[in-house]
Amino acid sequence: MNGWSNLAAAHGWAYLLASFLVSALVTAASIRYAQRKNLLDLPGQRRSHSVPTPRGGGIGIVVAVIVGLAACAHFLPGMVSPLRLMCAITLIALVGWIDDHRPLPAPLRLFVHCVAVAIWLAPLIFAAVFVPVSPAQQLDTTPWQTTGIIAILGFICVWSINLHNFMDGIDGLLSMQAIFVLCVLAVLCLREPASLHPLQVGIWIAAVIGFLPFNFPRARVFMGDVGSGAIGLLIAVAAIWQSSTPGTAAASGAIAASAFVTDASCTLVSRMLCGRRWYSAHREHLYQWMTRTGMSHARVVAWYLGWNLLIVLPLLYWINRRQPGRMPASGIAVAITLYVLAVALWIIGKRWCLHEIGSHRHAAT
Repeated sequence: MNGWSNLAAAHGWAYLLASFLVSALVTAASIRYAQRKNLLDLPGQRRSHSVPTPRGGGIGIVVAVIVGLAACAHFLPGMVSPLRLMCAITLIALVGWIDDHRPLPAPLRLFVHCVAVAIWLAPLIFAAVFVPVSPAQQLDTTPWQTTGIIAILGFICVWSINLHNFMDGIDGLLSMQAIFVLCVLAVLCLREPASLHPLQVGIWIAAVIGFLPFNFPRARVFMGDVGSGAIGLLIAVAAIWQSSTPGTAAASGAIAASAFVTDASCTLVSRMLCGRRWYSAHREHLYQWMTRTGMSHARVVAWYLGWNLLIVLPLLYWINRRQPGRMPASGIAVAITLYVLAVALWIIGKRWCLHEIGSHRHAAT
């Protein structure tokens, strides 16, 4: 039995169950808190719901994740201290929690996100600036290459934080996407038998599942910035862990997250080209256009889940399949092809939505 199997048999399910319960209990408490504080999202022109709904329920996910990481660090031998990740998550959740109570300027939120990511990447930054103190800390790259790696990883993390915040607009969409992506990445991380990454990602999955019944199929509470930003960082971290796992295609994370990356990126570029304030609230993501045609939130979620299960999952299986004597390729070419298809479908989908909305308006007049 390998290291992961021993760990799972002795501790794994207990940690997953505890994460689920903590998330569910704190989420339930957050609903009562939001109602007392009148912390409600009201229906309006830039909203995709029709009744006042409490927000900030993502605090349950954050608390469960932090407690789970702390428990792993305390009880499991060989666990690399997750203190930096816990600090980064806490900082992102804190600025999100404040923003859920009273809106903060976008530049300030972005600055805090960058600081949080820098905390998590601190060892790489330290290695790039200072002379390593031992051979184990040395990087087989030049200073410029190291700086480039840090910049790429930092951009991935900050973009993931914000795009998942952008995509948290209808019941269950972000929760279901996070569960799918994290499950894929956890399974791929299992290919490194002694790694504790699968357990950590499993704890995050259990935390999101604990929140899900409160948010889908009918939302009793919204995740809020406190949860969406934290999930964005967790998905980026899991993708980076997976990309460095032996025997897996490095581009698997980008492929798994393609639905959200495409929708958020295409919408952002579209708004910038049209001269709109890209950072302001709006209803121009594809999933929002779909709800404006009259689709239920559950049906829209089903469309995104269909993309994941029918397109993404088979591709991930194909590029990560084990072949005798061969390691999986990076999957970059497959990822590029997938994104070309995703962008084309985004354009077609938006045009269809605009046509449907126009038809409804014409029929109403």
